[in-house]
Amino acid sequence: MAGGRFISFEGIDGSGKSTQARRLAAALTHAGHRVIATREPGGSSGAEEIRRLLLEGATDRWSAETEILLFTAARRDHLERTIRPALDRGAWVVTDRFADSTRVYQGVTRGDLRAVVDRLHDLMIGVEPDLTVLIDIDPAEGLTRARARAGAEMRFEDMGIAVQARMRAAFLDLAAAAPARFAVIDGAQPADAVAAQVLAAVTARLGG
Repeated sequence: MAGGRFISFEGIDGSGKSTQARRLAAALTHAGHRVIATREPGGSSGAEEIRRLLLEGATDRWSAETEILLFTAARRDHLERTIRPALDRGAWVVTDRFADSTRVYQGVTRGDLRAVVDRLHDLMIGVEPDLTVLIDIDPAEGLTRARARAGAEMRFEDMGIAVQARMRAAFLDLAAAAPARFAVIDGAQPADAVAAQVLAAVTARLGG
């Protein structure tokens, strides 16, 4: 997938990563890049249908194992129909979540399923972002923010503060294990300060 650049944003619910992903996409567009802003689960017509299955309904609607299969199916469609074609055209792809979310949400916080997630990723996806921006925030603050914007997609927020805390720790562990790929940004700062640090990290790692 030569030509383009692939950037993912990760973080617990309410971290502000979606806002920062949009702001980065706008900044890169302003700098003259062709940019595709996308999200997971979703980013293609089939994946958006799967998104509704995953993010709406009761917290116990799916087992973690079933969720892994659904997320992987959505990601494969997203990769085939949106990410890979954009990168092949030389565009910069900025996605709100990618495989690290599955490694954390299903692989760590609801059982020891990380090896299953990694095997499926290697078999069906086989791609990592050029840079992953982790917006880190205290779980209590993140959950407060997430509940303030309450809508239909609240399955994971409704799992509570203990799950959010485990997810934060797991994201930080991923970042520590792959420092060349991750940039960790303090999400408790004002949004403008976060955006400036994100853009600086992208420029330092990938140019701009």
